[in-house]
Formats: sequence, C-alpha cells, structure tokens
Amino acid sequence: MVGKILTLLALPGLPRFWQVAVYGLAGIAAGMGVVVVRISNAVSYLSDSPETCINCHVMTDAYASWQRGSHGRETTCNDCHVPHDNILAKTAFKAMDGARHSYVFTMRKEPQVLTLSKGAVPVVQNNCVRCHANQFQMIRLFDTQQRTCWSCHQNIHGDIHSLSASPRPLRPALPKAGIDIRKSGD
Repeated sequence: MVGKILTLLALPGLPRFWQVAVYGLAGIAAGMGVVVVRISNAVSYLSDSPETCINCHVMTDAYASWQRGSHGRETTCNDCHVPHDNILAKTAFKAMDGARHSYVFTMRKEPQVLTLSKGAVPVVQNNCVRCHANQFQMIRLFDTQQRTCWSCHQNIHGDIHSLSASPRPLRPALPKAGIDIRKSGD
C-alpha cells in the first residue's frame, strides 16, 4: 500500500518540468496555509477563551460589554453561544459558526448591527434557560418557547449600536495578530 502511494506521489507520466511545478505550487500553497493559520490565530479557536472572540475587531464591543457585565464574572462566550448537549454538537457548531464568521468577516459582509444567525438563536435561548432555570420557576416555560430571553433582556451586550457608532472608550486593546516584521532598535 505504501509503495502504491509513493508511486502516485512521484507523478509518473508527467515530464520532469511539470512534476517540479506541481510540487512547487503545493509547497507555496502549504506555506500560505501556514501563514493564514498564524495570522488568523486559528489555534485559539480550539479553546473556550473569551479573548478568542476579539480576534475579529468587530467583536470588541461585545467582548467589552461581556467583560464589564455580570456574565463576565461567571461565564465565557461559549457558555452562551455554543450547544452543551455533547462534545460532538459543540465542536460541530463551533466549526460551522466559525466558518460562517470567517466568510462574513473576510469578505467584509458584516452587517452594521450584529445579530444572531438563525442557527444560533435556539442555541443561545437553550443556554439562557439552562443557566437560569431557577428564575424560570416563576415564568411558564411556554413563554420561553414563544419569545427569546433577549427580547426583554436587551442589554446582555449593552445597548445595540451600529459598528460605526460604538463607543471607543469601552473597547479593549486587541491582541497582537500576525507576524511582527518591525524590528526594535534595542
């Protein structure tokens, strides 16, 4: 089996020029992939660290309001924004939602006011009910299926602002991203 794979990797039947070209392009693609993984801080997305969310600068206001609010003392972003049914559901949701975020922010298609996607609404609602079950003893569970918790509790991440109207003093410093090519004189 290993011999067959090595034979295929030798690209039999192609002239030497094309073999070198294919491997050269594969090396360039692999190198670009490593740079993208480093610049995007991709490894951080495997964690539950809230600082991961501010890898995207448009999330700094949500991060700042979480950090300064009551949830910042008790939870991480993933406590509210990913399913907790099982590890497979959590990982799959993070991967799908992360791919969607990557596309939206890379292609500069982010809306002026950030809202939850259709798939994220039931996840966040279920997590509100899961964590605040003791408060729901006074409320009929039927009501939580008709309305979302944030239809009443609109200040979870502070007042809703457009991306251009958010107050800059609340924004935390962004983490360093990418490769620092500037050399200090010291």
